[in-house]
Amino acid sequence: MLESDAVVIGSPTYFGNVSTEVKALIDRAGLVGMVNNGIFKRKIGAGVVAVRRGGSVEAFHSINNLFHLNQMIIPGSGYWTIGYGLAPEDVASDEESMRTLANLADNMIWLLDKIK
Repeated sequence: MLESDAVVIGSPTYFGNVSTEVKALIDRAGLVGMVNNGIFKRKIGAGVVAVRRGGSVEAFHSINNLFHLNQMIIPGSGYWTIGYGLAPEDVASDEESMRTLANLADNMIWLLDKIK
């Protein structure tokens, strides 16, 4: 994360929130960033969440809290970057989610270009 200009964190939704592994990353990286003079400040951060039915907004929010609290820049995408489905192919066939993810990618590329 220190060497990156942009960070994308993705998680499945488990019990209405991020996975245990992503939560550990959020807690550890978040604290490290905050106690080291904002080492992630002004980096680009984006959260992506996969879900079967519900709980995804809380997971999405949990990832974005890491970015907000570390003064990172979160590009918009026109909607929440959440993919719906039980299997990976289900998410890939969710056209609205795929458009939203493509918007996020375009906006991240544009923003990286402007920052550099």
